[in-house]
Formats: sequence, structure tokens, C-alpha cells
Amino acid sequence: MVPSCDTPAHVLIVDDHPIVWMGLQFLLANRPALAVCGEVENGKEAIRKVLHLLPDLVILDLSMPLLNGFDAALEIKRVAPSTKIVLFSVHKIPSTAQIIGADAFVQKGSPPGELILTIQRVLQLE
Repeated sequence: MVPSCDTPAHVLIVDDHPIVWMGLQFLLANRPALAVCGEVENGKEAIRKVLHLLPDLVILDLSMPLLNGFDAALEIKRVAPSTKIVLFSVHKIPSTAQIIGADAFVQKGSPPGELILTIQRVLQLE
């Protein structure tokens, strides 16, 4: 689902480090086309939140407790196939990202603008 011009895209942040949530919230705060609808710290919570909040996009870390990002992405795509997923990790771009249904991958060491551009591309907000 592509959000309309009047409605911001809802973004769920999934990372086990609260400082990452805060940084991503700050990065997305002045973007009228985007609205953070929640933050969770593991893959199991992410799946529950996706079912409850129905976000347009999930920014998903790979290394998390309880359920890693790969397994969470597979399940999110199964239960909410229209939800877009941007994997966001310190690890190098995994070749399995597309296999599990991720729409994009951004390395955490990338410039902040790269994440914004990737989100815009994935949500077709360009």
C-alpha cells in the first residue's frame, strides 16, 4: 500500500538499542510524509506490532534477542505482505535480504540521507 499525499506513511522501528530508536525518530521527525507509529526491541514484538499497527514500512535490525531480523522479516511478509521492510544493520549487505522478502537494506554506518532516500524509494514517495 502506498500512502496518499495527505496521509503520512507509518513507520515501525525494530531495534534492540533505544538510542537507535531515538536517532531514527529524530531523523524522521521533520519529514511530513513519514510518521513513526511505534518502536520495539525484538522480532517477536515486531510481528505483534505489525498485526496491531499495520505500518506501511518496518525498519528492521538483523541482530536482536528472541527472534532475529531475518526470521522476523519472513513472518512479517507472511502475515502482512504489503508491509515494506528495510533491513538496517551494522553487518554488510546480506545476499539473503531479497530472498527473505526485504525491500531494501541500509548499513547503519551509511550517511543518514541514504536511509531517507531508501525509505522514499521503497514507499514510492520520490
